[in-house]
Amino acid sequence: MKKIIESRKLLGVEKTTELKELKAIYRNFMKDWHPDKFQDDHDAKLQAEEKSKEFIEAYHFLVSVAPETHEQQLEQYTEVITSSKMVDFQYKAQTLVVNFADGSSYEYFGVPKNIYGKLVNSDTPDRFARRHIYHSFVYRKVSKAVEA
Repeated sequence: MKKIIESRKLLGVEKTTELKELKAIYRNFMKDWHPDKFQDDHDAKLQAEEKSKEFIEAYHFLVSVAPETHEQQLEQYTEVITSSKMVDFQYKAQTLVVNFADGSSYEYFGVPKNIYGKLVNSDTPDRFARRHIYHSFVYRKVSKAVEA
């Protein structure tokens, strides 16, 4: 959740900002901070490169967790979480990364420690995750399934 909040703050957007508006805001930041605008000032160019990297990362991150993106990928996501077994998972700072047998990985944000503890202690982690994690937390796709 911290990363979501920081990305929104950097771009100055709200939780309800739609993708179209987010894209316009991002483009305006990039116009103002594009390194090519600072050809004559080396220090300003370096600062612009850093800023533009931050804007790019924040924009792509927010796009990946946007409801519109989830809507577009819902069919594929549903197939992964219902037909592909969980291979392993990692948890750090309320972020749970789940790796699936098909090669897909998803990150879930804001997962409380007690939910993670229940997942670890569950006899059927796949079933537990389907019931208590997959549709309950903000998520994003981290890596694609391996094409056969």
